Amino acid sequence: MQSRFISVFLLTLIAILMLTAHLPGQVGAQTVSEEPRLITVSGAAEVRVVPDEVLITLGVETWDEDLDRAKRDNDRRVQQIVALAKSYGVSEQHIQTDHISIEPRYRNDYENRDFIGYFVRKTIVITLRDLSRFEDLLAGVLQAGVTHVHGIQFRTTELRKYRDEARALAIRAAREKAVALAGELGQEIGQPRTIREDQAGWWSWYNSWWGARWGGGMTQNVIQEAGGVPMGEDGALAPGQITVNARVTASFELLN
Repeated sequence: MQSRFISVFLLTLIAILMLTAHLPGQVGAQTVSEEPRLITVSGAAEVRVVPDEVLITLGVETWDEDLDRAKRDNDRRVQQIVALAKSYGVSEQHIQTDHISIEPRYRNDYENRDFIGYFVRKTIVITLRDLSRFEDLLAGVLQAGVTHVHGIQFRTTELRKYRDEARALAIRAAREKAVALAGELGQEIGQPRTIREDQAGWWSWYNSWWGARWGGGMTQNVIQEAGGVPMGEDGALAPGQITVNARVTASFELLN
């Protein structure tokens, strides 16, 4: 009876050991999955647009040994510029003071000796919708007291529309590239696995002389830049076109 019990116990133990040795292989087989074969491509596109507004960034700098006189002179010029812009149909919401600074200046900055005077600076940003009046407005503000033209940027008020259009074209370009590359190797593509819209920083260059502004890391995916600015007949300005760019990266499955 005792020997029979020992035999049953030994058989049971052997069965348990065999089952335990077999389980890790099964678990490993279940957890190991075949990685999908992917092709990753980028697509870029641009849409050219005729601008319908221009951003004019102007600087007014005055100086005097007396701070009050320097400020009054600067304020007077700025008021004349604002009044002139309004006379060209620019509303108050499209006229903005973007930068203000007051700096005492010396011939010897290290020792603060030989005082020159106080330099007062203001930056004015004007958004003009009637491009036919651009040259006249620019000439007028220079006569009214502008000392610096920091930048001129032609833009479109329908940026969202053209940005979406450029993005759709970029996605189409990415798919066409994936099909072409896979086809050269006798492969076909399947469903997209990942789609990423590449981000682009922006540089507000128009006030870079007195104060720079960096917008890196923004989610904007388009870049606006002034196209060629040829001169038309009778000296009229032809703003040409601006370019709205988009770029995406996508991964597709390989089927074959």
